[in-house]
Amino acid sequence: MSLNTYLTFDGNCREAFEFYRSVFGGKFESFQTFAEGPPDSGVPEEEKDRVMHVSLPIGPSMLMGSDRASGFGPPLTVGNNFSISIVGQSREHCDEVFAKLSAGGSVAMPLQETFWGAYYGLWTDRFGINWMVNYTLPKE
Repeated sequence: MSLNTYLTFDGNCREAFEFYRSVFGGKFESFQTFAEGPPDSGVPEEEKDRVMHVSLPIGPSMLMGSDRASGFGPPLTVGNNFSISIVGQSREHCDEVFAKLSAGGSVAMPLQETFWGAYYGLWTDRFGINWMVNYTLPKE
């Protein structure tokens, strides 16, 4: 299992990650805008160029991020705009970690299969820390 940092921005994710890449070097492992997501996602047309997901390998870790889209989650609060991302080892592992860490907290997205081919969930624990777990589903 590994833990990575996931940062959330309000429209300047691309700029921030270009800066981080200039500092740490390397290439983006993934870079997607909301325009590349499902057409029925509900993202306003004027926000389609915002970053839906970016990942930048830094040594054995991954720095990941996205822009917030209107209507998805609470308003962005600088200083609380990050999550700890758990790389799941299996569905069962995700279920166990999710159940334990979300107990007494607030679930923003229950564990479910996603359009990007993962089993994913998002929550805030009882101490106010934001978490997510992502397990890439095996290709059939």
